[in-house]
Amino acid sequence: MRKLGLFVFIMLISACQSKQVIVPAVVHNVSTTQEVVVEKARLPIIGEVEPIYFLPMKSPFAARIDTGATTSSLDCSDVEYFERDGEKWVSFKLKNRKTGEEHLFEKKIERSFKVKRAGQNESRKAVKMDVKMGDEVFSAVFSIADRSNFDYQGLIGRNILTGRFLVDTSTSYTLN
Repeated sequence: MRKLGLFVFIMLISACQSKQVIVPAVVHNVSTTQEVVVEKARLPIIGEVEPIYFLPMKSPFAARIDTGATTSSLDCSDVEYFERDGEKWVSFKLKNRKTGEEHLFEKKIERSFKVKRAGQNESRKAVKMDVKMGDEVFSAVFSIADRSNFDYQGLIGRNILTGRFLVDTSTSYTLN
């Protein structure tokens, strides 16, 4: 109990300081009273809007960071579904509104799901895209959607953020 009180006290002091401090997580072993300290890696801090590259495209897309979204989303057009080798695929065009660069993608459908939006259920398909954010290149699942009425062509959800970035909504464009 004494160690818990000390931990809470340290957390309160850390919260009052203006510099950012990452406090290591403490894991309690149920079978003993021993505590194991787990070091937490320092994650890059990103803002509410960040550039993302959809490879092999050369120009970045401005993407809205949304910690409330489970899956990331991508604005695309000319969507056509087809079958290849007994699997469901989709072709779509991705056009950067700012630069005019466009690319036609053909991707295997990773999953289908329903999205509740303004009281209506919308069926969406998700594909795996190769992306670059900052210095990191990785593959992530994006739902394909018509985001033409939105300011940002990309929406980055928790499937990308978790374990990769910390979000500070008071800033934007922190990545290269």
